Amino acid sequence: MKKLIYPSQSEIDKIIVRPSEGGSEIDRKVREIIRRVKDEGDEALRSFSERFDGTSPVSLRVDEAEVKNASAGIPEDLKKAVRSAAASIEAFHAAGFAEPVVTETLLGVRCWSRDTAIEKVGLYVPCGTAPLFSTVLMLAIPARLAGCREVIMCTPPGADGTINPLILYAASVSGVSAVFSVGGAQAIAAMAYGTESVPSVFKIFGPGNRYVTRAKELVQLDGVTIDMPAGPSELMVIADESANPAFIAADLLSQAEHGTDSQVFMLTSDDTLIDRVEKEIEHQLPLLERKDIAVETLRNSSLILLADIDQCISVSNRYAPEHLIIATRDPNKDSSGVINAGSVFLGHYSSESAGDYMSGPNHTLPTGGHARSLSGISVTSFMKKIFFQEVTDSGILKIGPDTEILARAEMLTGHANAISVRLKCLRDEEN
Repeated sequence: MKKLIYPSQSEIDKIIVRPSEGGSEIDRKVREIIRRVKDEGDEALRSFSERFDGTSPVSLRVDEAEVKNASAGIPEDLKKAVRSAAASIEAFHAAGFAEPVVTETLLGVRCWSRDTAIEKVGLYVPCGTAPLFSTVLMLAIPARLAGCREVIMCTPPGADGTINPLILYAASVSGVSAVFSVGGAQAIAAMAYGTESVPSVFKIFGPGNRYVTRAKELVQLDGVTIDMPAGPSELMVIADESANPAFIAADLLSQAEHGTDSQVFMLTSDDTLIDRVEKEIEHQLPLLERKDIAVETLRNSSLILLADIDQCISVSNRYAPEHLIIATRDPNKDSSGVINAGSVFLGHYSSESAGDYMSGPNHTLPTGGHARSLSGISVTSFMKKIFFQEVTDSGILKIGPDTEILARAEMLTGHANAISVRLKCLRDEEN
């Protein structure tokens, strides 16, 4: 990892830039994938599966019996852990519901909104270098709680043509309607436009590599809503002299092993912590099964010494990390300055890994700086608001004259007239 000691503002700005690879080439390839899926449907999906996954499934839809039987080879303790994680996720997300509030803006004018589930949603679950079955729980459980009528899932097959049984088990636990053996940008295109096998949906959710993220961005242009452009994983740790260097090293490595395009940082006010964390990384790195991936990630990552915790918070807000750990003496106080982050972990024992699996809040979070304006997935992500307004006769008498004035000021006489005819009717009745 790079080490920066009291860097200048310009040095900080350079170091917190996200790594970027092959933007225009990725765009060209993804556009071609989308075009072929739109034109050729299932035939294109099978062709891309053969090309990218090394297999071409006979049926793109995974048989329901295969989903139900997926648990057979999974150890009981692992199934219990999956169910425990699902319960925590459901408990957190179920608490997010609020009763509709009726507001009387003026006498005789009542307004309210109703949350309504999006009818059809599509979930994308990566399964490249790791089977991310936890993502199934994080996406499907809020969708079920929201009341979505149809929840389909696309995930890439393995070289043997089958779906990872843990992903199928998580799908059965979470309430997924149908699973399709399709991965990559072609899966996003299939859910956006539909094929002979894969139905089209109204909104697409899920993380992925740069190809998946770009596909999500492109289908948006055709009116298919997406959750967010969730790309490579990120972690920023803010630490002071109270931090445990072994904990910090472990957290940095836990995100570094996600993929070679991930990025991790430690910001600290303690001038001894950088060397201690670096030694811990050297000690723990060889123990990782995915150490080669982590090594590549660390080349895009940094350990940074700053003047104080306030400056660390300021730099973090500029970066807007997907995950932010605050490992300080008073993390609750220090977190009061956080305005841009996907999910924040407070204190020395709040490992980001707990958030990935068990604590409850969603781990599908905005990356690439999108935490400046976007939130992580919640039940409301799978819902839309419908507004209701009820204006009585006394209400229209109250708001009508001003409404006429405003409509005429915009030269929309038809708008004004729709009010005028009602006011005239009421006045005639009075006479």
